[in-house]
Amino acid sequence: MSRNWIICWCLLVLVGSKKVDAQERDLVKYVNTLQGTDSEWSLSYGNTYPTVGLPFAVHFFSAQTGKNGDGWKYQYKAETIRGFQQVHQCSPWMNDYAVFSLMPAIGTLKVNEDERALKFNHKNEIAKPHYYAVTFDNGIKAEVSPVERSGHMRFSFPKKENAYLILDGFLKDSEVKIFPKERKIVGYVNNGRFVPKNFRNYFVIEFNQDFKSFGTWENEKGEIKAGNTFDSGKGKGAYLEFKSGSKVEAKIASSYISPEQAQLNFDKEIASHKNLEVTKDKAHQVWNKLLNRIQVEGGTEEEKATFYSCMFRANLFSRKFYEYNEQGNPYYYSPYDDQVHEGYMYTDNGFWDTFRGQFPLSNILHPTMQGRYMQSLLDAQKQSGFFPTWSNPGMSGVMIGNHAISLLTDAWVKGIRTFNPDSALAAYYHETTNVGFYKGSNGRQGWKDYYTKGYIPYYDDLHESTAKTLEYAYDDFCAYHLAKLTGNKFYEEVFARQMYNYRNVFDPKVNFMRGRLPNGAWMEPFDAVEWGGAFTEANSWQYTWSVIHDINGLINLIGGEEKFNHKLDSFFTMDQRVNYGSYKQEIHEMREMLLAKMGQYAHGNQPTQHVPYLYNYSGQPWKAQKQVREVCARLYNSSEKGYPGDEDQGQMSSWYVLSAMGIYSVCPGVDQYVIGSPVFNKITITHEDGKQFIIHAENNSAENVYIEEAQLNKKVYDKNYITYQDIMNGGELHLQMRSTPNKARGIALESRPFSLSRIN
Repeated sequence: MSRNWIICWCLLVLVGSKKVDAQERDLVKYVNTLQGTDSEWSLSYGNTYPTVGLPFAVHFFSAQTGKNGDGWKYQYKAETIRGFQQVHQCSPWMNDYAVFSLMPAIGTLKVNEDERALKFNHKNEIAKPHYYAVTFDNGIKAEVSPVERSGHMRFSFPKKENAYLILDGFLKDSEVKIFPKERKIVGYVNNGRFVPKNFRNYFVIEFNQDFKSFGTWENEKGEIKAGNTFDSGKGKGAYLEFKSGSKVEAKIASSYISPEQAQLNFDKEIASHKNLEVTKDKAHQVWNKLLNRIQVEGGTEEEKATFYSCMFRANLFSRKFYEYNEQGNPYYYSPYDDQVHEGYMYTDNGFWDTFRGQFPLSNILHPTMQGRYMQSLLDAQKQSGFFPTWSNPGMSGVMIGNHAISLLTDAWVKGIRTFNPDSALAAYYHETTNVGFYKGSNGRQGWKDYYTKGYIPYYDDLHESTAKTLEYAYDDFCAYHLAKLTGNKFYEEVFARQMYNYRNVFDPKVNFMRGRLPNGAWMEPFDAVEWGGAFTEANSWQYTWSVIHDINGLINLIGGEEKFNHKLDSFFTMDQRVNYGSYKQEIHEMREMLLAKMGQYAHGNQPTQHVPYLYNYSGQPWKAQKQVREVCARLYNSSEKGYPGDEDQGQMSSWYVLSAMGIYSVCPGVDQYVIGSPVFNKITITHEDGKQFIIHAENNSAENVYIEEAQLNKKVYDKNYITYQDIMNGGELHLQMRSTPNKARGIALESRPFSLSRIN
């Protein structure tokens, strides 16, 4: 071999190995899907379950410790598992839909969910995005891996014991058909709180082993029909017996459209997978590719585990709700009008939570998906008469605000323009001038007062009125901004009159937002720490900051920068006194605020999550840098107690992912991300088109949280925000960090983020 050939060969090996290393950097290893699972009704450390699923997939899977119908489907403190479910739950408060489960058993057949439950130990559990496994105390091993519309399970049974699998049809109606010669079960389930009458989840399950015996059962009385191959009705299920010592693989696919589509999903997505290892490896590749879209360097191993565990959850919801026909074209069953339509549909999201961080993060990572999502919002509005506010999978009567317009405007200003803005504005105007079938949660309860009085008054049958006024004013700003950007003068003028309505619920005598009565009088008595009443899961201290489109206007109301900063300082350090107010008892959000020990700051709920960044608007950006890092360090970790409250469909996680990168979307609907203080020395974001944006925090550490100076693409950068286009165009934001604040940087008025008003 010649010397030149040896040199060329060595160079090829080096280049090839670098490419392989970049591709094979294992970031999935950092993810703990048990993060946040040590939760209950009275205290949330996340209210999560160990999700097994692909990003934004149609179906997920999870081990089940709670009873059928219990929103807390998996609790870390539980000692037994009673099933492995196909799941779609985005919050325990909303519960689940389209659920069925498989559960292994040995010895005597026990179908009842309590009696079949098996003991396990967390030491014998693996919980990753692409793979969940547990070995029960009795020796059975269960494994689960996902595909987008399907799943793959494997159950390894000990020898010398009867081996069973039990299919539980969950709640409400179900149907099962057993085909012994084909080693197959087909059927459907129809369950869920917010589903149309004719809703069905059709499933196909194929096994790799012959059935030794089989039958059906129902989960009301536990009646078993041995040898029966068909049954339908409430809670119908099936059981299969296999040869002792079997290693049974079950491939599962589902469809909301038809049994034929379920089989097509099966054939396209999982039929060719030789065994569970194939499914597991493919799922690992999908997640690893996505996690590598944001590579972090520096920081501790625990901080990396927290970051990637949060990034996992930030990329689960909203769930895809569409399938592909034989020609490969997308179509979907609509949970809004009970019909089948062509195109894309997404669901399972509460926008009151996620408009703040989860969607702004997805606009960076997934602009193509976001474009499809925006059109699906207009389709949902056309099919149901109103925009969804919390879809699960159809319309629900939960939470406040008309935040679909925030999603649409945020996408538009960031160049994601796949929808007709005039149609969006007309649909939004309908939203703001009608009361929906869920009153405050779609349409706008109290809209006539809002237009004529300039605020929502508190009535006996209209609560949360001040919170609604504040959120409606922000939404109206989004509509105004979209109209202005697209030259729609009519709607620009309509909403220009409403977006300052926040001023009408601010009482300068007490220096707080507060409830107002129909006659204009303030609600009495007033206590700034009283929860509920005119506010949503919060108090006046927390909601007073909810003027995200006009922080300068809020500064003016409070009395100028000095008073604003003093009030902001007090918010994070003051007495943690709680007045239960209209809730009349401690709710979990109150308890989580107390555990955080950060004054009245309640990061466990969404209305205050932007507040640490507000110092960027008031001439003291160094305080934002310190406060953000403190929240990241104190309130998040990768454990089963990893969140300071409900994770909420990716919002809590997205806050951490964005903040750990050093940015956050205080006001979605404008093209700015406000700068905080990154947790890591270097963050490399790789976009869909391959461009990279790097955030380099030189000399960063747990002590060096302050930005001494900044450069954007090697030019001095004094602004307290960065634009979406700066990020998407690629380049580098270079931050020099130190342990003491630079009080001269970022204080000029032109350095501050967007606000409607000027500071007086």
